[in-house]
Amino acid sequence: MQSNEPVIFERDCEAALIPAGDTGIIPQGAEGMITQALGGSYTVYIQGNLFRVDGKDADAIGKDPEPAPELPENATPEEVEQLVWDQMRRCFDPEIPINVVELGLVYRCDVSLRDDGTRSVEIDMTLTAPGCGMGDILAYDVREKVKQIPTIEDVSVEIVFDPPWSFEMMSEAAKLQTGMM
Repeated sequence: MQSNEPVIFERDCEAALIPAGDTGIIPQGAEGMITQALGGSYTVYIQGNLFRVDGKDADAIGKDPEPAPELPENATPEEVEQLVWDQMRRCFDPEIPINVVELGLVYRCDVSLRDDGTRSVEIDMTLTAPGCGMGDILAYDVREKVKQIPTIEDVSVEIVFDPPWSFEMMSEAAKLQTGMM
């Protein structure tokens, strides 16, 4: 959802700078404008900069916090992997209101079970163009959303460019939404 809703931060809040992905604290009382609200995250414009506020911190801007994803106690490897993909579908490019999975940016997702019952996830993803400046924030968003899944301890997101992305990698729904059909 694109919007231009004014907000005042009700408490100090960690946020990621777009496009760098560096995190910092936005202080209570800071004023901004929500420019996009998709996948449970918020893009907020503050004094010439864009910041990504995670859904778990939505209360800082007067919104309902996003509930953490739930995983059944005896989840199968397939159920865990499906939840990882579902979480990645909640990650949106700040410039394109389509999630990274439907855009065809995720090339590989491997979920590994460790001896102690925790899991690690390795993800290879690309960008729509090698010069795209959104790589760091997209990797940050994917990593943070996947880390919310119970039992997942480590998430590695690597930006790769082989094979190069093309619009043929987009889902039919994404092509339709962008008018590329």
